[in-house]
Amino acid sequence: MNAADRASRTERRLRLVLPIAALVLGIAIWHRVVQAYDIPSYVLPGPALVAQTLVSDWALLFDSLRVTLVITFEGLLLAVVSGVGLAVLFNLSRILEYALYPYAVILQVTPVLAVAPLLLIYLPQDAAVLACAWIVAFFPVLANTTLGFNSVDHNLADLYRLYGASRGQVMLYLKLPAALPQMLGGIRIAGGLSLIGAVVAELAAGSAGAGSGLAYRIAESGYRLNIPRMFAALILLSITGIVIFFALSALSHLLLRRWHESAVRRDG
Repeated sequence: MNAADRASRTERRLRLVLPIAALVLGIAIWHRVVQAYDIPSYVLPGPALVAQTLVSDWALLFDSLRVTLVITFEGLLLAVVSGVGLAVLFNLSRILEYALYPYAVILQVTPVLAVAPLLLIYLPQDAAVLACAWIVAFFPVLANTTLGFNSVDHNLADLYRLYGASRGQVMLYLKLPAALPQMLGGIRIAGGLSLIGAVVAELAAGSAGAGSGLAYRIAESGYRLNIPRMFAALILLSITGIVIFFALSALSHLLLRRWHESAVRRDG
């Protein structure tokens, strides 16, 4: 094993060990602070109590987590289909892009926390929560895919047309594969944003006394001063977001590892 291999292996170990060490240190400090100042559980529960609550309330929390996950993945799927589809239409028609892209930007910069109560008034609860998840996840897919299409080498596009390729063939065989890295980057961002949108909508629904997702359990626990359950639900949400991000990152690596520079692993 040469020096470069040893350095690479050491770097991979550090990338794994250091975050775990930081997490363990943070939990230890949290535990010591709660013990040293005798903080009541309705103000700040200790990590042991949160873990115990996570186990004892697992059935309730897991059912709520499933509701949130369904909304998250439905919103992400809608965002991917609509974002990629609209980006294709924008690339085929500049007039359509100039007419509609500014409204996509407006949709992105409008705070979903302000939109959620209105959607809950005009739509059924499930549809309103799904719409919030879609709103925040849609724009990264659209923007990244549009950027990928616009970044395709124009010389290659001209070469395709020179050999008689139609616009659809240029899109299918050149632009879509070339834009795949940017598209996957947008989807990776949209995964976490879809979860955030679902949580915001569920919190808005929970403040109105309705809902069954994990964010609703957080709001319900806050109203009842069941702070250990609130922390347990927050930890589940955080873990869910991390799992979604790494799952989409793994999908991106799987699709790009054999041909794209960002995923090709080199020796040395």
